[in-house]
Amino acid sequence: MQKYLKPLMKSFKENADPIIAEPMAKYMKNLFPYLGIKTPIRKELFKDFVKENDIPELSDIKQITLELWDLPEREFQYTAIGLLRKFEKKWDKDFIDLFEQLIISKSWWDSVDGIASWLAGEHFKRFPKQRDEYIKRWMKSNNMWLQRTCILFQLHYKDETDVMLLSGIIMSLNTSKEFFIQKAIGWALREYSKTDAEAVKKFVENNELSNLSKREALKWLKNQGKI
Repeated sequence: MQKYLKPLMKSFKENADPIIAEPMAKYMKNLFPYLGIKTPIRKELFKDFVKENDIPELSDIKQITLELWDLPEREFQYTAIGLLRKFEKKWDKDFIDLFEQLIISKSWWDSVDGIASWLAGEHFKRFPKQRDEYIKRWMKSNNMWLQRTCILFQLHYKDETDVMLLSGIIMSLNTSKEFFIQKAIGWALREYSKTDAEAVKKFVENNELSNLSKREALKWLKNQGKI
């Protein structure tokens, strides 16, 4: 264990609340134990930790990330994602393999969605030559979480969205029976509808999507009275 992490572990465990931990774990289907630290408090504790200990050297960040990921309580995985985001201007192209490892380890929507939209999404902007290689590989992987990442990595791209790529990914996965795939399709379309409402309306009208995907895709437009 890195010495760097010991004060953070101590701080988190001192602020653990078993009463809060139980419903937090239940919300995540009891797949992971929780310390019971709500997000605002966790972020404040991490902020205080960084003030006192600074951020680690880039050369240590991969090992620190993996050690956080190996700790049982889910708050440590959230912290690993937050720590990686602090280095987003310093990543080299090899960080994509770390992100892939995190996506397929301790996988659930709460970690995968953050990795997809914040880490992989930023990475492919910085290293666009890697994008098609990894998207192609992840699409062929039959790993639901890697495929969900393919759908969601452009979630915050707005008018920089590669619409042809997103459309192709959606149509390749639109017959999937996986709830998390169908939900992600709708979510990606809903976010893009805030940039190009007409494009999303036409896409939903002209393609066979699941009822879940359609409902999610059009939710924002309906709420805005645009359909």
